[in-house]
Amino acid sequence: MTTSKAVAWEPVTAQAIIDELKCKPGALLPILHAIQDRFSYVPEEAVSLIAQALKLTRAEVHGVISFYHHFRTHQPGRHVVEICRAEACQAQGSRALEAHAKSVLEVDYHQTTADRNITLEPVYCLGNCSCGPSIRVGNDIHADVDATRFDELVEGLKTDRVEILS
Repeated sequence: MTTSKAVAWEPVTAQAIIDELKCKPGALLPILHAIQDRFSYVPEEAVSLIAQALKLTRAEVHGVISFYHHFRTHQPGRHVVEICRAEACQAQGSRALEAHAKSVLEVDYHQTTADRNITLEPVYCLGNCSCGPSIRVGNDIHADVDATRFDELVEGLKTDRVEILS
């Protein structure tokens, strides 16, 4: 299983990322992606650095972050589980899977389990339409996921956490 590679927030590292990408055309999105890839989210502290480097207001940067569902403003759990909400997956049962996942994990979308192990997120197409419902755990896409398969995957995430912590 792929896990989040959470790295502690470091303004110096963030500034290096920004400096490397700020001259690219349309630099804001590549910078936001790189910051989130490095820290697993876009910290509030990064917004000021980005705005200053790109000569934008903090509101403009925040507007882009809040517009795109992909960007997170809080540290996610150890594993990010995304359930596809596109029409093809909905036609194949993703709404029932979504309800099951929320019940089992005791969270809603954009929330993290109490043990900080799993963050549940919606995603709007994983490109796996003929094999839905699909979910992504980290970088791994799983097809034909029903409640039983979901429970098996979640149990594997718990085991993975225990093995790493042991």
